[in-house]
Amino acid sequence: IIISFQQENMSLILNHIEENHKETQRLIGLDYEQLQKLIQNLEQLHNEKQDLLESNKTRIIAGGGGRKPKLSLPEQIILTLVYLRHLTTFQLLGIQFGVSESTANSTFNYWLPLLRELLPSSLIEQVKKKNLTMR
Repeated sequence: IIISFQQENMSLILNHIEENHKETQRLIGLDYEQLQKLIQNLEQLHNEKQDLLESNKTRIIAGGGGRKPKLSLPEQIILTLVYLRHLTTFQLLGIQFGVSESTANSTFNYWLPLLRELLPSSLIEQVKKKNLTMR
């Protein structure tokens, strides 16, 4: 299954990945096919967790209201992977993805536990270690 990143306000990084599949490894530490599979699995895990949260809520007002997120789920996942790969600041991540520093931080802190749930922690730590030794 191919996941399309097409949307009007697609981040420059996602646009670059879509146009240059071979550079995905350098940008986020995974090849394009691995990224597609990871996004698919993370979106499924995210949806399962959201459904569980929703089923446990007692609602007074119907769901679906509120402000929509600025970043799509794939963009949020890419933001997290870019941080893990490059260990940049949340301020720079926010600029790259067109969100505030605090949104970049919140996004990363939401997706990291889901990544850890899906991937062995040794793989996540390897990505960090590679970055530190490559500098």
